[in-house]
Order: sequence, then structure tokens, then C-alpha cells
Amino acid sequence: MRVVILGSGRGSNAEAILLAKAAGKLGRAEVVQIFADKPDAGILALGPRFGVPATFLDAAPFKTKLDGSAEQHYIAAISSCQPDLIVLAGFMRVIKPGFLTAFAGKIINLHPSLLPSFPGLDGIGQAWRRGVKIAGCTVHYVTQEVDGGPIIDQAAVHVEAEDTPDSFADKIHAAEHALLPAVIARLSEKKA
Repeated sequence: MRVVILGSGRGSNAEAILLAKAAGKLGRAEVVQIFADKPDAGILALGPRFGVPATFLDAAPFKTKLDGSAEQHYIAAISSCQPDLIVLAGFMRVIKPGFLTAFAGKIINLHPSLLPSFPGLDGIGQAWRRGVKIAGCTVHYVTQEVDGGPIIDQAAVHVEAEDTPDSFADKIHAAEHALLPAVIARLSEKKA
């Protein structure tokens, strides 16, 4: 299963995927390309480290969505990789219908909450401020509804009395780093 990863930031979830592959825990999945929408995104440094092509793709002029000529540029670049799965790993742009149509049923996202609770930006902060006792993360298929696609799997995290916002966020990130590679491995076995 050919996997393309899209990211915008430091790349900790992409790193978890690549570490799982290096440890033989990614099933039949093979990461064939990393794309970032920011030229200084940390995720780009993972490419040379893991022997995977990593490329900056400009998504201008929009700051929060992938639309217009940028969307077409992304579709062409990703299509050339012949992906079976596109993983949004901290890709901070809203995906529009053209992209969704081009890769129908092939796009998954990792969100730092137990959806449908706390969709959108800052899922961890939303959960912390609400005072939930169980939080977590979700891997779901991407649809036009932001964080509203069919849920593939979730991992729960218990909030303890001694947790701080930082320790709480660390627990969510640890759950993400376990869940996302496990989901990709399972999807790769289904494709086989």
C-alpha cells in the first residue's frame, strides 16, 4: 500500500509512522512521499532521515484551505505518487471537494479528540477546558465536513487529578503516535 503523508508542522505523527515502518510494524504500507505546505516545516527533515522523498508544495494564496490552483498543484503532485492512502498528519488546511473527489476514500486524518467531541482547531485545549475525564484521539476518513468523516478507530486517554495541560497534551500525543501507525497497518492488510 503506497502512502503519501501531508503535514504542516514538526512531523511527530509522520515520524511515528516512519519509526513503525522501520520496526516492521506498518504492515504492507510503504511511505513513498512526504509533502509539506510550509517550506520550514520540521516534517521535511524526516525525508532524508528515513530515505523518503520530502517536498515543500506551496499552497498559497490561502492560509487555511487548499483551493484553486494550489489544490490542482497538490492533486497533480500526489497523483504522480500513485497513492493508495493519503495521511493528513498535522496538515493544517481544510480540504476542498476537488481534492476529495480526486482521492475519494483514500484520505485519512488524525484528530486529537474523541470525535465527534471537540472537532476543529485545538481539540486538546477544548477537552482540557471542558474538564473531561476521558479524552483521546481519532483516526477518520476525510469528508467535506471538517472532522466529520467516518471514524476508523479511536484511543482513549484518562485525565488524572495530577495532570497539567502539558502532561495531558503529552498523553494525547503518545496515544496518537500509537494509534495512527496501527490503523495504517490494518488498512494495508485489508488492501492486500
